[in-house]
Amino acid sequence: MTDIDEALVRRLLKSQFPQWAELPMTPVPAPGMDNATFRLGDDKSLRLPRYERWAGQVEREQHWLPRLAPFLPLTVSTPLAMGAPGEGYPYRWSIYRWLDGENADIEGLADPSRAAVDLAGFITALQAVDATGGPGPQWSNAFRGVPLGDPADSIAVEARVRPKIAALTDLADTVLLTEVWETALAAPAWDRPPVWVHGDLGTGNILAADGELSAVIDFGTLAVADPACDVLAAWTFFDGPSRAVFRAALDVDEATWTRARGWGLASSLPVPDDPFFAGRPDRVERALRRLDEIIADHLAHR
Repeated sequence: MTDIDEALVRRLLKSQFPQWAELPMTPVPAPGMDNATFRLGDDKSLRLPRYERWAGQVEREQHWLPRLAPFLPLTVSTPLAMGAPGEGYPYRWSIYRWLDGENADIEGLADPSRAAVDLAGFITALQAVDATGGPGPQWSNAFRGVPLGDPADSIAVEARVRPKIAALTDLADTVLLTEVWETALAAPAWDRPPVWVHGDLGTGNILAADGELSAVIDFGTLAVADPACDVLAAWTFFDGPSRAVFRAALDVDEATWTRARGWGLASSLPVPDDPFFAGRPDRVERALRRLDEIIADHLAHR
C-alpha cells in the first residue's frame, strides 16, 4: 500500500498543476479502501490509488467516463485532468469535478421505490451504450462480471467465497448460504453480448441530494461483462418492497437474478480478517441483514 497524505498531494499539485496547488484541501470524510480522495477547493476532487492493482482504473475512468456520461440519466464523475507519477508516488491519479451530495442510504431517501426506478433506469441506460472496445473483466477492475465459478481473482471466486461462508458458522445459516451460492453457480450463464457494468453499485458509490438519487461515482470496476454483477444492487442498496420495484423496472430474467444473488452473497460475507469489516460492527450488522434477505429471496424462488 502507498502512503498518501496532504503533503504528498500538495507536492504533486505544485509540480504538475500549479494553478490549483494553493486551493484548500480536505480528505473526504469516508474514503474508500482502494483510493485516497480529497476535496480541492469548492469544485474539484482528487483521487489517488493506494495499491498497484487499482492503478489501471485511472486511465479507464479518464477514457470512458466522458464517452458514457451523455447517455446516462444520473450524473457521473467528470475527469478534469490526469496526474503522472512523481514526488515518490508511483501511479497516475485523477482530478475530477466535485459532485455535491451524500452517500445514499435507503433509509434516507424520500421515496425508495422512486429510487429503485431511477437506479434501474441508470443501469438500463448504461447497458444500452455501445460496448465496442470496452474493457472486459481484468485484474485492475477486480474481474467484475466474470462468470460465477471463474477462477479469476474476483470477490466471487470459489476459493474465496466458500471459506468465508464457513467462517460465519456462529453468525449465519451457512447451510443455506452454501445452497444460495451453489444455486447461483448452477444458473445458466449470460449468453448474450456482454454489456457495460459499473461493477460496484453499493451505497458508497451512489449519491443522493434532497432525498433523491443524484449521481453515481467510482467507476474503477467498470467493465463490459455479465450484467448480474450490477443487479446485486438489489441487495447492496435496496430492501423490501423497493427491491421488487427494482427487479420489475430492470425486467431481469430468472437466471440473471439468481447469478446476482451469488454476487450479492459474495460481496456480503463479513469475515473477521476482511479489512472492510474489521472494527466496524455497523458494517457487519448490515452485511448479516443482507445475507438474511438473500436467503429469504432464494427460498422464495426455490
